[in-house]
Amino acid sequence: MSDQRSEAREGAATERAVRTQGDIIKVATAEFAANGYAGARVDEIAARTRTTKRMIYYYFGSKEGLYLAVLERVYAQIRQVERGIHIGELAPDAALRTIAEATYAHHTTHEAFIQLVSIENIHRAEHLRQSETILRENATAITLLEDVINRGVRAGMFRDDVDAVDVHMMISAYACFHVANRHTFAAIFDRDMLAPGLQDSHRRLIGDMVVATMTDRSAD
Repeated sequence: MSDQRSEAREGAATERAVRTQGDIIKVATAEFAANGYAGARVDEIAARTRTTKRMIYYYFGSKEGLYLAVLERVYAQIRQVERGIHIGELAPDAALRTIAEATYAHHTTHEAFIQLVSIENIHRAEHLRQSETILRENATAITLLEDVINRGVRAGMFRDDVDAVDVHMMISAYACFHVANRHTFAAIFDRDMLAPGLQDSHRRLIGDMVVATMTDRSAD
């Protein structure tokens, strides 16, 4: 009986630790996105999670370790969205459109992800390069597109002179622009690109753009 109680206590402690780490990463995501790597304060994260700086370092090793954990979590979320798309059940053009629209929907509803990507670009990806998890998992974004493009080429539907990295770049550029340039675009053109009434048409537009590009055979 004592062994069972001990195991129960250990299980509860593990569950609390996992929950605490999740809370820390959630708050840290907002802190790093708002203030950048240099400007983010671990003391502030500790205060907002009702834990201690010492405990954060116990779980994540350092401020950089926490930042890497945040990056890994936000990249894992978009990869999870992609894995949820059953492209094998769709025709190549429908699959490509679905990937493009799903990416747009994710990016425009996860502003912290775009902010963190922008911050990491300022740092020339020096932190991201240290994460084998991010580098390994993000390769799946390309293999997913490669599968769709290869099927489309074999079916005579897609052109064969545009590769998966190019398509990924097109989709990401369009989706990221809506978040990264939202305020300057609104100031210049008086249009909020994230206004709810525009989202359906903007989401369809990226699908139209990518499918039109891949089905354009004028270069043949």
